[in-house]
Amino acid sequence: MTAQVTVGLDGSKESLAAVGWAATAAVLREVPLRLVHVEEWPNTPEVPLPYARTLAERAESLLRDEADRVRKDHPGLDVLTERARGRAAEELTAAANEADLTVLGSRGLGGVRGFIVGSVSLAVVGSARRPVVLVRAEPAPVAPEGDIVVGVDIYHPCEALLAFSFNEAARRNTPLRFLHSWTLPASYGYAAVMDPGIGEELGGQLLGGLDDLVAPWRKRYTGVDVAASVVVGSPAYQLVEASQTAQLVIVGRRSRKVPLGAHLGHVAHAVIHHSPAPVAVVPLP
Repeated sequence: MTAQVTVGLDGSKESLAAVGWAATAAVLREVPLRLVHVEEWPNTPEVPLPYARTLAERAESLLRDEADRVRKDHPGLDVLTERARGRAAEELTAAANEADLTVLGSRGLGGVRGFIVGSVSLAVVGSARRPVVLVRAEPAPVAPEGDIVVGVDIYHPCEALLAFSFNEAARRNTPLRFLHSWTLPASYGYAAVMDPGIGEELGGQLLGGLDDLVAPWRKRYTGVDVAASVVVGSPAYQLVEASQTAQLVIVGRRSRKVPLGAHLGHVAHAVIHHSPAPVAVVPLP
């Protein structure tokens, strides 16, 4: 792994927004920024040679112009450029596995709430062994007190998620809010209706478990403002709601073997598609 932030660049407004976000991340990490443009190959064999040369020239110009823009906006930042040839998802996944962080753009849907993530971005997010951030072209306005929201499942190991979250909050000097969602088990049946205190008791126990999980990291990062909350409801819904005023949303992705393609859990999938804020997906065991 190389200490750098990698960003996929294809000339779309989404990828240009990703470059801006990635440049800031590289400055905060004090590492180089690597701009990667992938030429899909194999492509149509009938493409005339002059047209192929034009595409190559456009790619070089795009990389050069964006590198110059980033250097102007962030003097002193080391900016690297790279042209790759192959399947975009495979090339970007390989690049992501070599970087501290990879940033990709996500395509918007205009006035419709939510946005479509291209197959390339989904493939990279679902396969990369390192964290990947997805950025919208036109992020929603964020309140000045906007925090970093982290979805946590206290029943599964999530050290990588906690480490990434605390590091981001410390670098950005931004409050960190951990969120665990739950629903009352069906086995409680009418007992919960007859005695609402049962739900309150279980919620208190879960909050205690979340506090215990976060406690060692609080001690390590004493300068980070940390809040932990337990809410009743669908984890996907609660995280999407919390994302409306967040600066960044962080979720985990568990490694699972599937016959074909990338795999994302339903919570990560929902947040990726509906959060107006950038979403970081952190691979977990």
